[in-house]
Amino acid sequence: MSNSLVLSNKNIKINSHLFNLAAIICIYLLPAFSHLLSFPLYMVEPMRVIILLSVIHTSNRNSYLIAFTLPLFSFLIASHPVAAKSLLIGTELILNIWLFYQIYNKLTNKFFVMFVSILISKIYYYLAKSILISAGLLQVELISTPVYLQLAVAMLISGYLLFITRLKSD
Repeated sequence: MSNSLVLSNKNIKINSHLFNLAAIICIYLLPAFSHLLSFPLYMVEPMRVIILLSVIHTSNRNSYLIAFTLPLFSFLIASHPVAAKSLLIGTELILNIWLFYQIYNKLTNKFFVMFVSILISKIYYYLAKSILISAGLLQVELISTPVYLQLAVAMLISGYLLFITRLKSD
């Protein structure tokens, strides 16, 4: 499944570049958007949303590139999150993509595939984060974003994938 789930092969290269630019701009402007809206947008997991939209609308290679570079870019530009958490987020996002691609062709329920890949990567994230907190490498709360909000984001992304795959099959 090296190609996009939706776009034709011919459009992937152009769309990947445009998608990457939009993703970087979104992450770069996230603090400004949060300030304008008076809502901490990091709580709706913008990096996860971006990489999973990349999974759906660009190539798997591009999705891995986005997952690796967005946390790094955010750290280098805004020094947020801290280096250890940026690395943790990057590995979680890469795991999320890898799990998705491992399960995608094996199961027909695409909503379930996306949801499970997010859920398993979140379990990894919180286990690894608790280890980093215990080791004194992170000075943060274990759960800073409400679980109900994380589940809502996972369900919305999963529902979007289901909608797109059904649209494609029609």
